[in-house]
Amino acid sequence: MKISLGCIADDFTGATDLANNLVRAGMRVVQTIGVPSGPLGAEVDAVVVALKSRTVPPAQAVAESLAALAWLQAQGAQQIYFKYCSTFDSTAQGNIGPVTEALMDALQTGFTIATPAFPDNQRTVFKGHLFVGDVLLNESGMQNHPLTPMQDPNLVRVLQSQTKRRVGLIDHRVVARGEVAVSERIAQLQADGVAVAIVDAVSNEDLLRLGPALKGMPLVTAGSGVAIGLPANFGIKPSDQASRLPAASGLRAVVSGSCSLATNRQVQDFISRGHPAMAIDPLRMVSGDDVAAEVLAWAGPLLARGPVLVYSTADSGAVKAVQARLGVDEAGAMVEHTLAAVARGLFELGVRQLVVAGGETSGACVQALGITQMQIGPQIDPGVPWCYSGSERLAPEGLHLALKSGNFGSDDFFTKAFTMLA
Repeated sequence: MKISLGCIADDFTGATDLANNLVRAGMRVVQTIGVPSGPLGAEVDAVVVALKSRTVPPAQAVAESLAALAWLQAQGAQQIYFKYCSTFDSTAQGNIGPVTEALMDALQTGFTIATPAFPDNQRTVFKGHLFVGDVLLNESGMQNHPLTPMQDPNLVRVLQSQTKRRVGLIDHRVVARGEVAVSERIAQLQADGVAVAIVDAVSNEDLLRLGPALKGMPLVTAGSGVAIGLPANFGIKPSDQASRLPAASGLRAVVSGSCSLATNRQVQDFISRGHPAMAIDPLRMVSGDDVAAEVLAWAGPLLARGPVLVYSTADSGAVKAVQARLGVDEAGAMVEHTLAAVARGLFELGVRQLVVAGGETSGACVQALGITQMQIGPQIDPGVPWCYSGSERLAPEGLHLALKSGNFGSDDFFTKAFTMLA
């Protein structure tokens, strides 16, 4: 079996975000949690290997990404796609640049593109600068991200600081002229010694014009937006069949660890609708309280009446206060561990429809539930699909799961998600 597209994502919500766009464009997609230990059994067009490599040390991110690449090559992947966040965020030391360099070396390719543009979620790139809605990246709230604060919207400058290879730009005027113009610009950049080019895109039409110029490129690096223009290169057209999942059943719950502005609004919207919600306090975990057990005791009697929400979501000031007391890494790990235990306990209480908000939280919860593969289903909001895992540990009903990037989704996302499955 050969897969058309082999994808490596640097976090779990980003992986489903990418898979969602591929499914909408007609590809049959499976997402794996980490690098599988054996060959893929399902017949699909694309595989997205979800890693938890965005905020780990660069050497670890490189090693994990190369392991994913080796497995995808063994499955016959014809093109490799390295997926990062639509806000281009990573640590000051990487990891977008180091991983891109390592993949280029392994694939023996001298050129690739880079663009986090995702217009459906108001992420656009103009003259190399990343906008979130109508404001530059560093004015969007991302400057206050607890793990990966972004202070510079100039993507050429950001990426150049992470790589030894020369970084250039394919600007909007070139993209507007289509495939031939983009291909000519790529050739010019290569002749000038440029190895990675940031690409402008302010609309889906830009991404669709870009797609044909990427046909046959060994490595593509991007957010999820570029994915809408790639399936056609393999002769694949949109189809409803690609997103069909088994019927949903069971109880419903939301676990939220993201502290983004969007998730804060979603938490408040859910509470304002009268749904039960319980906040967890990271400082109580330090004193040794079994917060997860308390949450599950609270949730148990309520689940039969409708969805419940468990959240550590807070504003940036509250997050910084906790980090100042516990340290950034310890605070994050403690919250992730607790929310993962909550997710596992909710499943044991009968939850079979679970929404998880936040990339780090999603990774911890999926690992705690023992999920190794997910089938990608219909889109809830841009970048966020319902998924399904029927692994042996989750049998016999399986689990419907939505992994939401912190910044994605409308204010009513939590309630809308469950309405879709009703």
